[in-house]
Amino acid sequence: MARYTGPKNRICRIFGEPILGSGKSLGKNSNPPGQHGGTRKRKAPSEYAVQLKEKQKAKYTYGLLEKQFANTYVEAARLKGATGENLIKLLESRLDNTVYRLGISPTRPAARQLVSHKHIMVNGEVVNIPSYFLKPGDVIELKPKSKVNETVVSFIRGKNPRINWVEWNEKDMKGTYLSHPERDAVPENIKEQLIVELYSK
Repeated sequence: MARYTGPKNRICRIFGEPILGSGKSLGKNSNPPGQHGGTRKRKAPSEYAVQLKEKQKAKYTYGLLEKQFANTYVEAARLKGATGENLIKLLESRLDNTVYRLGISPTRPAARQLVSHKHIMVNGEVVNIPSYFLKPGDVIELKPKSKVNETVVSFIRGKNPRINWVEWNEKDMKGTYLSHPERDAVPENIKEQLIVELYSK
């Protein structure tokens, strides 16, 4: 299973945001990684560097590798509408991200693991592909055996009430992907227009 396995706190320090892990290190040392830390003189980043950093932030946030992200962008560009908004909608409609949004797992990496280990069903069928794109109306739930697995159930927290494009039934441990989210509703601090500009070069 291809995924980022490097130091998470380093990534948090690069972007100055807890996009991976808890971001505990940001309180102690918020300087970017590298020799001399905050005392190092840094040049103002170029336009390309700013665009690249934004793309990297989106990649790490949603847990994609370079080729996966590029393919998702190509699909977003093919769809009607603003490419940047389409990109966010596609990233949010991934199965692993939706499992995270429903509160079935505390983090996206944990959600990815649940999907890969065949704990998740979509419309009554087991799906073990984290990048599976959901459509409005799709029903996501734990497999019957997983619903009685104490370890799996202990991680369920329920969805954030601000996430209004998914619905979670706590009693049945079942959720529904209601619709693709509007950009304003997605809380991630990503400037998708910079990503579009990067790929448009």
